[in-house]
Amino acid sequence: MPELHQSIAQHYHERTKYNPETLASKSQQLDWTKQPVPFKEYKIGSSFDLKPYIQEKPEAYANNPDAQWWQRLSRLLFRSYGLTARMPSMGSAVYLRAAPSAGGLYPAEVYVVSRGTALLPPGLYNYQCRTHSLMHYWENDVWQSLQAACFWHPSLENTQLAIIVTAVFYRSAWRYEDRAYRRIFLDTGHLLGNIELAGAITDFRPHLIGGFVDESLNDLLYIDPQQEGAIAVLPLADLLDVNQNLPLGCTALPSATETSYPQIPDGELLTYFHRHTQIQSGITGNLNLPVIKQEKSLEDKYNFPFCLKIPTTTAPIDWGKKLSELESTMYKRRSTRAYNGDDLTFDELKSLLDFTYQPQNYIDQSLDISPDYFDLNLIETFIAVCGVKGLEAGCYYYAPKAQELRQIRFKNFRRELHFLCLGQELGRDAAAVLFHTADLKAAIAQYGDRVYRYLHLDAGHLGQRLNLAAMHLNIGVSGIGGFFDDQVNDVLGIPADEAALYITTLGRPR
Repeated sequence: MPELHQSIAQHYHERTKYNPETLASKSQQLDWTKQPVPFKEYKIGSSFDLKPYIQEKPEAYANNPDAQWWQRLSRLLFRSYGLTARMPSMGSAVYLRAAPSAGGLYPAEVYVVSRGTALLPPGLYNYQCRTHSLMHYWENDVWQSLQAACFWHPSLENTQLAIIVTAVFYRSAWRYEDRAYRRIFLDTGHLLGNIELAGAITDFRPHLIGGFVDESLNDLLYIDPQQEGAIAVLPLADLLDVNQNLPLGCTALPSATETSYPQIPDGELLTYFHRHTQIQSGITGNLNLPVIKQEKSLEDKYNFPFCLKIPTTTAPIDWGKKLSELESTMYKRRSTRAYNGDDLTFDELKSLLDFTYQPQNYIDQSLDISPDYFDLNLIETFIAVCGVKGLEAGCYYYAPKAQELRQIRFKNFRRELHFLCLGQELGRDAAAVLFHTADLKAAIAQYGDRVYRYLHLDAGHLGQRLNLAAMHLNIGVSGIGGFFDDQVNDVLGIPADEAALYITTLGRPR
């Protein structure tokens, strides 16, 4: 039996670690005949074509308010999760999307719920990214059911539209098996980052909700919970409607902490874990609100008297008139496949950190100065520097409140990075490697086992901002969700109970 003091989230994390001694023996050959299709199809429903609105410039609809509204919704969905390229593959062709996905598997599905507007009838819609259209597959008003499933979250009181993001588990599990759960939420976090920024471009403000009754939301969408599950709800406040300029609300609610569980066979762990991170019906949000931690002090962590501290304040990235450069970057974004080993500059690294962690610096560009996350106080950031001009090689802790790097280790870890990234050349040739980690035990104490979702969603969200900033500055960037977990802790010199969540490599593209 598993140790009883371990919650199911801790057990899952330990069970899905990659170990250099066992990785090869556990690896399975992919069955390409069972490769999942990364799209949903509906045989019944009415389609709303969004393509005409993405093909025209906004000026074309200057005197047509209805068309302007459709164009805003069209751009929001396309910049968040639309198709951007077609790539050949060993199996079916891979269609790249605005948000990255491990292995090009795209487990996330995007639904739109309409309360009923003059332009979009009430009901449920699935975003069909292949045709850039909305499939209206359920015509009845479900808004009150959505409110009940979300514990009557205040952001649903005056809004008319909401996005619901789900995950189709097998799409990732086909390749990554039980560890796919991590990648699913990292992928979805990247998508949430896109929705946040695309909302700023199109005058929508997404309000993030992670605390909901899973069963009720799955039933509302008419999805099979064994195959697919709701991940996040985002009511869309229309910033052009004064009644929808809403205060920030609670994004995260806790679940139970499961410490009594049976022996779970390989291949069943993902499904079991997801089921036990759910919030059950009959529990009110008010009774389960977590104790809110005090905001981190300016000292953050690793504020030793002898520690080298390097300020990272810098001028914000200029995203162009009406965020035009941001919008084009979201369309052009690609994961880098190889680096040439050349150095980055410290100024470039500072710009990447500024856009990722300092949203308040972008108020003059009409970006949200306080975008929704679940709880960034739980996420720590470390950077292993191998080739950054103006910065000594070594490992650094990034203190976002103080806006400074604090050196905690003093050698070039290029060889170790190559190894812990499963021998990928991206780890060896990167100029800098950024790590997101969390104290898993402390996080579970605050939010229960459901926090495992929140941690990976937030890490992916930060990763998307990092991706877009890098692309804009012509810096190579690639996220890595597969790594030797314990070796990450060894390189960073952090405690064993600090969980490695995500790696982002940065460098000069080859």
